[in-house]
Amino acid sequence: MKWSWILFLVLLSCSSGIPEEIVVAGDEKQVVLPVEVDSTLLLEVEKVMNSIGLVELVSIDSTIQIDLKYATSDNFMGMQLYDTLTRLFLQKKVAIRLSKSQHYLDSIYPGYSLLVYDGVRPRQVQQEMWNALDSIPVYRRGKFVSNPKNGSVHNFGSAVDLTIVDANGDVLDMGAGYDDFREIAFPSHESQFLKSGELTSKQYQNRKLLRKVMRHTGFYNIPSEWWHFNAYSRVSASNKHQMLLTESGASTWFKIPFKIDSISDSLIKPDQDSIK
Repeated sequence: MKWSWILFLVLLSCSSGIPEEIVVAGDEKQVVLPVEVDSTLLLEVEKVMNSIGLVELVSIDSTIQIDLKYATSDNFMGMQLYDTLTRLFLQKKVAIRLSKSQHYLDSIYPGYSLLVYDGVRPRQVQQEMWNALDSIPVYRRGKFVSNPKNGSVHNFGSAVDLTIVDANGDVLDMGAGYDDFREIAFPSHESQFLKSGELTSKQYQNRKLLRKVMRHTGFYNIPSEWWHFNAYSRVSASNKHQMLLTESGASTWFKIPFKIDSISDSLIKPDQDSIK
């Protein structure tokens, strides 16, 4: 995909579309206005994304709500990590499955909607996240951010981070926020937090609803994040799709060998829940 990177650099040099901030002086304070990314650049990046099977989610289902957290500073890093990746992309089959989950949710709770926080994630950004958590030992860090050496399911466009909003547009209370590294965010620890009262029955039921909706179309959740769901295991994803390396669309094959001890990728099986 060297040509895609060259194309990106050419467009970059010809366009003023790089996200930056213009500061306008006011009487007492400064007003910061974001500059929009050039539409030509966005179109070219989308073409490159499409060439490796990635599609913009809204092109499959515009009823799903999106809040791309890493394109803002509202994330655990406290800074914008995506510069030109201002729209949410997934592998097409994954996006279609997510759309079916959306329709299922609306059928059982009319007016409710999925709210997606992240889709495909370049490995370059994955590395930035990994490095930022260097105070956490490597053996524990993988519970929060997949080691970029091994690839994340996000890097293949086969994982989503999401929650649910109700008919009034309010985000359901899950008892822990997005990218919350505390153990109360772990589906595998819900039982102990229910017993202690730190997790309420309503919060637990909201998590169960999210799992029910996602499992309806074959997504798997993981033990350490209530918001994260995989369409495939990391091994399967790596053999089906290329890994996205950068926001420009540069990609590569990163096929992980099928081995008995790595196929499950620490997934919670679809017929199981953390609490019966």
